[in-house]
Amino acid sequence: MRHLVKGKKLRRNTSQRRALLRNLVTSFLEKERIRTTLAKAKAARPLAEKMITLAKKDTIHTRRLALRFIYKKEVVKRLFSEIGPRFSERPGGYTRIVKIGPRSGDGAEMAILELIDIEFKKKEKKKKLKEKVKETAKAKK
Repeated sequence: MRHLVKGKKLRRNTSQRRALLRNLVTSFLEKERIRTTLAKAKAARPLAEKMITLAKKDTIHTRRLALRFIYKKEVVKRLFSEIGPRFSERPGGYTRIVKIGPRSGDGAEMAILELIDIEFKKKEKKKKLKEKVKETAKAKK
């Protein structure tokens, strides 16, 4: 029975699992949105929320606690200067997990882990590319 056993093992030993989750949280805080498997997203979510909660109180001690877990110093600076103040009034629940369906290779359930307040930005690269193709076609005529 798994009474009071918290977290998933993700088929890894302790050191590999810890490194995986640290990498996921670092990437998540750097980009504010990551695409991963549902199990990994569910495992990384509480750790990311703890880091954001630390960032709401900007002291030397909380910065050092965050640096113990997050790999990149630039991400810690960004966490304490941008992300923490953004959620200063919110008591918790900074992230959301959106299921996006199975992965085509092995059928693993995929999900997007993102911050609550980010805006969806449509990619404009394709539109610009299509416009350039139209312009070159008109120029050739």
